[in-house]
Amino acid sequence: MKSIGWALVVLALFATVAPRPSAAQRLDGIAAVVNDDVVLQSDVEEQLYLFLSRSQSRPDSAAIDTLRQEILDQLIDEKLIVAEAERQGLKVTQDEVDTQVNQAISDARKRLGSDAAFQEQLQRENLTEAQLRQKYDREVRRQLMAQRLVQKQVPPQKVTPAEAEAFFKEHPDKFPKVPAELRVAVIQIPVEADSATRMAARKRALEAKKRIAAGEKFAKVADEMSEDPGSAHSGGDLGFFGRQQMDPEFEKAAFSLPLHKVSDPVATPFGWHLIEPLEYDTLKTVAGKDSIDASGHLAVELHARHILIRVKLNEADAERARKLADSVRARAAKGEDFAELVKKYSQFQGPAAPGGDLGFISMGSVQPQIREGLADVPVGGVTDVLPNQAGFNIFKVLDKRAERPYTLEEIKDDLPVVVAQIRNRERYDAWVKTLRDKSHVEIRSS
Repeated sequence: MKSIGWALVVLALFATVAPRPSAAQRLDGIAAVVNDDVVLQSDVEEQLYLFLSRSQSRPDSAAIDTLRQEILDQLIDEKLIVAEAERQGLKVTQDEVDTQVNQAISDARKRLGSDAAFQEQLQRENLTEAQLRQKYDREVRRQLMAQRLVQKQVPPQKVTPAEAEAFFKEHPDKFPKVPAELRVAVIQIPVEADSATRMAARKRALEAKKRIAAGEKFAKVADEMSEDPGSAHSGGDLGFFGRQQMDPEFEKAAFSLPLHKVSDPVATPFGWHLIEPLEYDTLKTVAGKDSIDASGHLAVELHARHILIRVKLNEADAERARKLADSVRARAAKGEDFAELVKKYSQFQGPAAPGGDLGFISMGSVQPQIREGLADVPVGGVTDVLPNQAGFNIFKVLDKRAERPYTLEEIKDDLPVVVAQIRNRERYDAWVKTLRDKSHVEIRSS
């Protein structure tokens, strides 16, 4: 069943990446009427907040509107499914509910690093643990009932490789396409503070490391000192990440450290980091197999935590970097050798060939503001100055590859699992449609 998942309801209580819905957003207007029940606008906004917090994503406004509508549809479907489960007399026991809630709360304690940090976060939310359990008992029960009915009505079905290949050939429109790719070169000009400001921040990072070396818990120091809003109150926990997902300098340090050893301060465009690797795991394919990287080795993910001390920047720092970027972009647009400008001005820290060549990059993986800036630039053209968290960027488009369908060979190994997911989803959608067809559903939100 397509759902945000009950565990997020509990765990996202401790997320701090996305801003909480405003008072106006949380007013209990009616988003939809479902038979004799309602979905409140506050329900939708709360689930949207939880999803963004847990995924640590920051989509643009159009994507948020789409996500909001999807969440509303899911909440309507869940009400219909739970009502049908109740009509059929399906039950879940209190022990089953308690087991799930206990596990979620245990996971939350681990993410925060200690029971003390867990209790502190509850205090910030003006909740006791008993109130937390009571608050989510009904939601967990509803989720379990919905899951039980879906498993009964739409049991998952496996697909053989031969069936999967036939389905792929017969229904190519049901599969995603390989996104368009651009080969680009980049000049990156970061916003930098003066040396005195940078050294003051590094000194604070060293103070944090000294506290850990003296015996204080990493999670406690992270909660008190880290300036990463997405992880500070979770003990600095970043979860698992693979290569080429973090800043290059951060990644280099994280993957080279022994497990459970805290790094010296590591500089990135975000500030100074203390990094502690916790465990490794292999990256899995859709079919659950170990992934292989481009060099033929197992692709691994690292679970790590960090403490971030930001280097304070001011408007003068940003203006200085912007003026330089505008000047370099104007020179590139007039035809000055881009590779020479890269050599003189770029401080891009990622892997790149001489001349700033990043090779082909998928447009599907590019940040929205960068993607929009690249969209209409012809081969040989230069973008406007495009800002992101790393600084001000100027791209030269070297080549283009259009969007295309996947070939059978590219996805053959994963195809049985993918086709099973598509078929199971279609069966689920058709079943939910029958529930909607015999129910009164009125959507009122815009």
